Amino acid sequence: MKVIVLGAGIIGTASAWFLNKAGHDVTVIERQPGAAQETSFANGCQISVSHAEPWANPSAPMKVLKWLGKEDAPLLYRFRPEWLQWRWGLHFLRECTPARTADNIRQIVAISEYSRQTLQAVRAETGIDYDCLTRGILHFYTDKKDFEESLPAAKLMRDLGCPRDSIGADEVVRIEPALARIRDKIVGGDFTASDESGDIYKFTSGLAKKAAEAGVKFQFNTSVTRLLTEGTGASAQITGVEIINPEGRHQVLRADAFVMAMGSFSGPLVKPLGIDLMIYPGKGYSATYQITNPDMAPSVSLTDDGYKLVVSRLGDRLRVAGTCELNGYTRELNTTRCEAITRRTRELFPQACDYENPIYWTGLRPLTPSNVPYIGKTRFSNLFLNTGHGTLGWTMGCGSGRAIADIVSGRQPDVDFAFTCMSRSKSGKPSAPRPAQA
Repeated sequence: MKVIVLGAGIIGTASAWFLNKAGHDVTVIERQPGAAQETSFANGCQISVSHAEPWANPSAPMKVLKWLGKEDAPLLYRFRPEWLQWRWGLHFLRECTPARTADNIRQIVAISEYSRQTLQAVRAETGIDYDCLTRGILHFYTDKKDFEESLPAAKLMRDLGCPRDSIGADEVVRIEPALARIRDKIVGGDFTASDESGDIYKFTSGLAKKAAEAGVKFQFNTSVTRLLTEGTGASAQITGVEIINPEGRHQVLRADAFVMAMGSFSGPLVKPLGIDLMIYPGKGYSATYQITNPDMAPSVSLTDDGYKLVVSRLGDRLRVAGTCELNGYTRELNTTRCEAITRRTRELFPQACDYENPIYWTGLRPLTPSNVPYIGKTRFSNLFLNTGHGTLGWTMGCGSGRAIADIVSGRQPDVDFAFTCMSRSKSGKPSAPRPAQA
């Protein structure tokens, strides 16, 4: 089949790679001049199956209330006069029950573990160099209550096959000696040795190059304006995608199937078709520092729970990312939030980096209230979804691409996950309810 993939971030590029391997004629449409130029450009770089606990959990509502009005809060919710933000917030609160949280964790762990194994296979096949480190992810806590509340989630993940081991403060410092200077503040942690880290931009751009060499056509500097349809009910399908090409002219591109992988911009494009995706853009921040003293910088990827920051070593650079601002589609840098990242990183590793010349960045994470992405079919027979991966796009990327290639090809993916518009998962259990109508 001829397949058009909309979007060339990690999700779209991985989708194109696996669709091509499945024998399809694949074209990728991307408005930027290259792959991984938006949300996949400078994130926290963790392949973090262990960080599967969704933001929507029983402790979240009180934390959000505590953070309201604080410019440097880990989660900044700016109330806007827009219906989507309020609806998203109500759905988020609904997902905070213990039962829903546990079910969402199961879904996230399943697709994340599948994706990590898929990434490892792609890495072995392609040899792409992306500053990969396979030293695990160390999650440390400086608040006793937060650490105690993490223990049930860690146990659930172990029960699901994710080896997230809860450990004491001394073990935290033994695993990452760069944290020794704050040993007196650490109350505990957890360590997942099988987790990884690596530069998502290097990987995605490298995979796009490999895909192009294999025959995938990339149309960069090309904007999607709308999807064209015909038919009704079960016979409804997409007939083409209207674009603005690099020369500024409108064109219609035809294909047999279409994969929506445009992250936060997926919802507005499919809404006129009656597909209501509950996706809201969460503006995430990152800072990249040049390492000046390698012995003082961490060599294990870290998650600082109290500040909701992740830290990854990328060769001679240190990437620190986190926080989230729910404020529409704006991507302007908030100086207060940028300075908070540098202030905390300097507290942790004061002599490790050049903190006078940070490179700050923001990207719009496509957040669903449950943190479970949309992967699968829609009511249109030839339109497929691969979007809404939130903060875990890098973690879920390769597995999501492999799964959607299977679905487009008419096969059941080899992972027990609640795919959209598929009545039963691999195990035969009913699929979990989706957060919106696809």
